[in-house]
Amino acid sequence: MGTGVEVKVEGLSKSFGRANIWSDLTFTMPAGEINVLLGPSGTGKSVFLKCLIGLLKPEHGSIVIHDTDLVRTNADRLYEIRKLFGVLFQDGALFGSMNLFDNIAFPLREHTKKGEPEIRDIVMEKMDMVGLTGDEMKLPGEISGGMRKRAGLARALVLDPEIVLFDEPDSGLDPVRTAYLNQLIVDLNQKTDSTFLIVTHDINTAQTLPDNIGIMYHKHLAMFGPRELLLTSEDPVVAQFLNGRKEGPIGMSEEKDADEQAAEQAGNKPAFEVPPMKPQIMPTDGGKRAAQGRRLDRVMGMMHELPPKAQQAITDSLSADERHRYGVGVGSHRRH
Repeated sequence: MGTGVEVKVEGLSKSFGRANIWSDLTFTMPAGEINVLLGPSGTGKSVFLKCLIGLLKPEHGSIVIHDTDLVRTNADRLYEIRKLFGVLFQDGALFGSMNLFDNIAFPLREHTKKGEPEIRDIVMEKMDMVGLTGDEMKLPGEISGGMRKRAGLARALVLDPEIVLFDEPDSGLDPVRTAYLNQLIVDLNQKTDSTFLIVTHDINTAQTLPDNIGIMYHKHLAMFGPRELLLTSEDPVVAQFLNGRKEGPIGMSEEKDADEQAAEQAGNKPAFEVPPMKPQIMPTDGGKRAAQGRRLDRVMGMMHELPPKAQQAITDSLSADERHRYGVGVGSHRRH
């Protein structure tokens, strides 16, 4: 499997006619890490995914992968860059008339010159990775929604992508199958070291899965950074979203207007805090992902830029060996 690659987004803006979807998106997804993009419905998260793989063209800004700006590159280079991506669509997007084996083999037959024996080896390897060994002859209509998701994931991995995009992978799944899928995502990241971006509405997924989290709101990226930054934030948008409450700046469609906000404040509704941080999901085998070590070095290097609560959360997560390595005293955290 190929390792992940850094994705640098800067000043990105997208509109459809006079309707602005979002403006000035600027953030960097570090190589090999798991990233989650949160936000209310209708904030353009799926539009961003389509821009990321070149299906839609932003009006302004850049998306840089391997020193190539996808917004301005030519069609031939864009076609090559797209091969770096694997995409898991919401419903799996499987061909209903093909069995699972042929669905998963499709990208290999379409984009490579590999022979059938090699294709079979690769397909069976990916099916084993997602727990579908023995199901290769089944049709999509004969299996559960969770199995279709896993088959779609095997197909997304079949070209050994450097970047894997998940568009609401938990949609349509019950909490138990969502938990199994999240564990599978962590285990796959450990095996592939690919860069993952997950668009989701699921709060538990956002709390336990990613290395980094961003939240889209009011036509911009309200925040993006290490998971500890957002999960300890007192920002009203973050607090409302993570608590799943109607009190706060987010309304039914998008942001509440001034009258709604004033009426809410006049009602003296109690403030609420961001829920306590949950531990991050670890690989099944008890080991660590390669990205975890790189991430920790990066986050410890930016500790002085983070709010005190985020610093404390990071410090509390360190093992004794990590505290010694980074020179952090037990029970203390850095303040600058």
